[in-house]
Amino acid sequence: MNTTPGTSLIERLLQDGVRSLAFPGAVWAVGDAGGTTAGGAVGLLDPAGPDEPARTDTLFDLASLTKVIAVWPVVGTLVEAGKLHLHTPLGAFWPEVAGHPLASVTPHQLLTHTAGLPLRANLRHLYGSDPQDVRDGVLREELRRRPGEAVEYTDRAALVLGYLAEHLTGRPLRELAADRIWGPLGMTETRYGPLPAPVAARCAPTEYDEETGTRLKGTVHDFSSRLLGGACGIAGTFSTAEDLGRFLAHVLGASVEAPGPFGPGWVAESLRIRTGELAPPRGLFWHVAPGTGVREDIWTHTGFTGTGMWVSPARGRWAVLLTNKLYFTRETGPVTAVRDAFRAAAFSAT
Repeated sequence: MNTTPGTSLIERLLQDGVRSLAFPGAVWAVGDAGGTTAGGAVGLLDPAGPDEPARTDTLFDLASLTKVIAVWPVVGTLVEAGKLHLHTPLGAFWPEVAGHPLASVTPHQLLTHTAGLPLRANLRHLYGSDPQDVRDGVLREELRRRPGEAVEYTDRAALVLGYLAEHLTGRPLRELAADRIWGPLGMTETRYGPLPAPVAARCAPTEYDEETGTRLKGTVHDFSSRLLGGACGIAGTFSTAEDLGRFLAHVLGASVEAPGPFGPGWVAESLRIRTGELAPPRGLFWHVAPGTGVREDIWTHTGFTGTGMWVSPARGRWAVLLTNKLYFTRETGPVTAVRDAFRAAAFSAT
């Protein structure tokens, strides 16, 4: 693999992250519309297990990156096909939410986190353990505030959009993402969990699970996703840095008219500020990278397990950093510092 300026710095800062116990291991990649130009792996998969190093083909629990690699592009295919209009209230075409508070919300508001939905909560505590009861509860819940009033990040937006995609197509999100997005892009390692045993063996473990007495490995950490069978809009996907590079290369390629499962219009509409004067600024599920102001220069999404990716059509570059920081802690400070330094190094040459 070729190297780019900043490679040595990236390796050093990730090794420092391993030594400071920010995470056990990390895999990274940077590239452009043509693919990956540099990458590597540091640390161990499991410090308590065999002395097995992290590898470039290690699978990671992506957590909230699911929203961007599954829900966002699937919704994009529906918009581009004319089957979904972003500013039409849900109640106008979705009988399941008609007569409930969610009926006044638009897909655009869900994608920009301005729908006024309740913030993240324990779904089982609120609605029980039956997936249909959870669905009914989420789609009928009272709003936290009026739609369009404020930007408030909530997992429920992705959950509702996943349900919406399933309603419009009659197919589960797990199949939609695989058939419409990952398959066409050659993302052969990307899938919803739980992973089969041979594949799970290559997965980075996350948090210790009291119920099983083992660390989660190939089973999604996010409890809501596990409650819903491992696949939903919130979380549940596993992938490699190489596969995410294919995805981000297409995002960049789509911005210059490259063919693929979603096109330049959807990318251009998503990677710009769609929240007006409200703060923090949002695109469509993509966020302006912290510390970059509101220049719409570098866009990002991160995951609770320690994952992150960035893309900049203006600079013609993307970057991926996958860690299993959740192995050590739920605290976000240490991995956030590493992410910020990684992003700066990954985009320093442009």
